[in-house]
Amino acid sequence: MKIWPGNPYPLGATYDGGGTNFALFSEVAERVELCLFDDDGVETRIDLPEREALVWHGYLPRVVPGQRYGYRVHGPYDPANGLRCNPNKLLLDPYAKAIDGRNDWNQALFSYNFGEPDSVNDQDSAPYSQKSVVINPFFDWGNDRPLRIPFHQTVIYEAHVKGMTQRHPDIPEDVRGTYSGLAHPAMIKYLQKLGVTAVELMPVHQFVHDSTLVDRGLTNYWGYNTIGFFAPHNGYASFDGHGGQVQEFKSMVKALHQAGIEVILDVVYNHTAEGNHLGPTLSFRGIDNPAYYRLVDDQKQYYYDTTGTGNSLNVRHHESLRLIMDSLRYWVTEMHVDGFRFDLAAALAREFHAVDRLAAFFDLVNQDPVVSQVKLIAEPWDVGDGGYQVGGFPPLWTEWNGRYRDSVRDFWRGEPSSLGEFASRFTGSSDLYEIDGRRPIASINFVTAHDGFTLNDLVSYNDKHNDANGEENRDGESHNRSWNCGVEGPTDDADIVALRERQKRNFLATLLLSQGVPMIAHGDELGRTQGGNNNVYCQDNEIAWVDWVDARNQDILTGFTSRLLELRAKHPIFRRRRFFTGDPVTDDKIPDIAWLRRDGQPMTEADWNTRSGMTMTVFLNGHGIPERDALGEAITDDSFLLLFNPLGERVAFTLPDRQFGRTWEVVVNTADPLLAARRKTTKAGGQYEVSGHTMVVLRCRY
Repeated sequence: MKIWPGNPYPLGATYDGGGTNFALFSEVAERVELCLFDDDGVETRIDLPEREALVWHGYLPRVVPGQRYGYRVHGPYDPANGLRCNPNKLLLDPYAKAIDGRNDWNQALFSYNFGEPDSVNDQDSAPYSQKSVVINPFFDWGNDRPLRIPFHQTVIYEAHVKGMTQRHPDIPEDVRGTYSGLAHPAMIKYLQKLGVTAVELMPVHQFVHDSTLVDRGLTNYWGYNTIGFFAPHNGYASFDGHGGQVQEFKSMVKALHQAGIEVILDVVYNHTAEGNHLGPTLSFRGIDNPAYYRLVDDQKQYYYDTTGTGNSLNVRHHESLRLIMDSLRYWVTEMHVDGFRFDLAAALAREFHAVDRLAAFFDLVNQDPVVSQVKLIAEPWDVGDGGYQVGGFPPLWTEWNGRYRDSVRDFWRGEPSSLGEFASRFTGSSDLYEIDGRRPIASINFVTAHDGFTLNDLVSYNDKHNDANGEENRDGESHNRSWNCGVEGPTDDADIVALRERQKRNFLATLLLSQGVPMIAHGDELGRTQGGNNNVYCQDNEIAWVDWVDARNQDILTGFTSRLLELRAKHPIFRRRRFFTGDPVTDDKIPDIAWLRRDGQPMTEADWNTRSGMTMTVFLNGHGIPERDALGEAITDDSFLLLFNPLGERVAFTLPDRQFGRTWEVVVNTADPLLAARRKTTKAGGQYEVSGHTMVVLRCRY
């Protein structure tokens, strides 16, 4: 087959309408073979003829979309010095836009014989490995463009492509669990009715099912095991093979955008699926091991690991950084996504050993004209020393606020001395973000996420129940800050069931009325349970999927969530763009926020530190919003009182005097979600009784 010289840029396989250019970076390679596979698996090998700026490249006329391919890299195999080239191993293109098939976990995928880590395995891995696919880059986007919904108006819904749709009765069976399923009108209608503005998809980059899980009859359900940073995961495609997942993913994004819903991707750039020094040789390891992976300085056969997965991407090397940035730009410009949530983001800031907010990765993101303009969310920790970095990321970034999660959980389960922490988290965590000029939107608030208990299980279990994972219940977090309300697991006790439902509403009301950006874990508003399993990373089954039939029994909780989101959307006081100051904002010296005791008097220092201070009233001044609308007009809103009672007994709250507001009406009561017993109004100085374990929201009428 005639091959032309081609071009070193762009990396990957690029179809131009007449043929395909192939380009692969490798500094250590001595020779690179491009391997083409037909539909019967017959392989044709072609040497890439050119090497320029450490990139091997060539152009093949008449190679069209759907062509499966891979690489064989000839070079030194010297693990002691970090070099692991082995031309007997077929390698995925790091820039592959689509990947076909699944790995068959044969010993041939490894560069050593099992039980003999110092041996060399020269079996051909091609019959057992995935293949890269040339894609058709052309797609009719119409007038689609990034939605750019402001962060202060954003409500994030963390979702799993398969888990959300696999059991939905209104979605055709042949597209359940796929990108098309998520784009189905039934799903989009539900998301719109709920009131969320963005879906944050758990990993959709091509990932690998670990051999250890496959051997136990399980899979890597969550997908935090990436092997292709440009390729949509083929397991979520209803189209079979030939790269159709790319078109299907784009169609999903287009449909969600048309519905006014942004798409944020949970991305895993901190490590790859090749694991530690005993892992398989699938791609990066065999192409240029020291360029792509962080190796132990004085023992280069081993991998420096701050992710708990066996390896860490080498963010000290220009090629790894280019890979990350090229991938991010690709997903924005070609796939039209609206933002990213970075898994274990602290690992990306470790150029040496410590997490460094001045790391090159942050500089590259900050100056990139494409990536810097989308939503950037950090999971601000990893498993290395000093890895917990909540509040430590640069100004451009927002963060999953783990301290918010912990504080809100402690508050509603009645932990002593949590009131001051709770107040700070509820108002946007200015102690974490204000010092470097960030605003409340820097805090991505959440009570639950994919990792841990669901909301239902948070109020139903004191302990994890992960036996189905096959690890003797050793996996998963043991300190969950949960409270089962008196009985472990399901119960027919009506009082406990009622308390659990009220606690779920307390968590949702707190979350959705806090300053910052709220994130709901998929199915929490539907009462989704995992049976007490707080680590369903390997459960691609009914344990983890949303049960849409049972969800019909959760109309009260779903409707309550939707009404809270409607309240948040209508009232800018719940989504301020600047922090509260506590300073007077009106002529009668009323501050923008006030913290009051149950008797209506201001909180004292002693109140913040005593058990009796666990109840409180928060006044939010709707006339104290220091912002202007698009026309330059000052933004004003109604004022609100939020009454918090995490205690077990009923408490009588005295409303503050007339200077705060003359008359108040109930708009939220977690003990009465339908407001069936709505009182018309309560006057200033009057009393309002709040049930135990209840939150009430009152709006000032005049």
